[in-house]
Amino acid sequence: MAASRPALIALTALAPVSWGTTYAVTTELLPPDRPLFTGLMRALPAGLLLLGLARVLPRGAWWWKAAVLGALNIGAFFPLLFLSAYRLPGGMAAVVGSVGPLLVVGLSALLLGQRPTLRSVLTGLVAAFGVSLVVLRAAGALDALGVLAALASTASMSTGTVLTKRWGRPEGVGPLALTGWQLTAGGLLIAPLALLVEGAPPALDGPAVSGYLYLALANTAVAYWLWFRGIGRLSATQVTFLGPLSPLTAAVVGWAALGEALTPVQVAGMALAFGATAAGQLAPRTTGRGRPFRSAERNGRKDSMDVTVTALRR
Repeated sequence: MAASRPALIALTALAPVSWGTTYAVTTELLPPDRPLFTGLMRALPAGLLLLGLARVLPRGAWWWKAAVLGALNIGAFFPLLFLSAYRLPGGMAAVVGSVGPLLVVGLSALLLGQRPTLRSVLTGLVAAFGVSLVVLRAAGALDALGVLAALASTASMSTGTVLTKRWGRPEGVGPLALTGWQLTAGGLLIAPLALLVEGAPPALDGPAVSGYLYLALANTAVAYWLWFRGIGRLSATQVTFLGPLSPLTAAVVGWAALGEALTPVQVAGMALAFGATAAGQLAPRTTGRGRPFRSAERNGRKDSMDVTVTALRR
């Protein structure tokens, strides 16, 4: 039996919630200053594991499509995200990243034929403002390279999300295989970069091994499977508006596990961002031409332009 829409949204939301724990795991368990190695350990083992479980390889055009999606969603996104986080002051990378829903609204108009609405734009602005209240700290001048890296990482993931929705999946291929293709392709792109920039892998102790296992399995293999599964069954805008749950989770984990204080302003920002996330799931299920949404799995057209117009996008 197919999952109900609220259950599907809740399962998809577990992905950004899991990603919100990455900072705490990285700072508490992993070797310092190895962001590329960490990205590699997240992506490649998870991708190979899912490939082994699915036992399906790309065919035909899906070799290059999987490589493109893997580069956008993983291979480029991870290094750019880490670069921005290292070069920007407290939380600014998350603030720049919170414009992702607005980018997806625009890209959905270009690539999926979904007309943006005033409601979707306003909801995206509210989400970005709420996230900024949660994560932004007083700091010095911004680093231009860090800002560009943050924008590029957000654009990369947003483009990957929309293309994943547009291309769908080949006939008979499930989200497990599609996720494995992308993680493997992304990990293979990160591997030479990590070796060139950071050198040989560091020595790992028990906490580091447990941290990398968590990141590879729960934080990446399971989370990205849920994410791409959600993209296949929900609209791109609905999925992208779940993204603010990641910095919100990071703030809650910092408060609950790391002893970080939450100010009234941060609590208000969390309420705004969570409200925008919830509002992003309330869009009408019709296309810009008023036709009901039909999933690629139901109509057999994996690249169908007949997609849901959602007032809010992830």
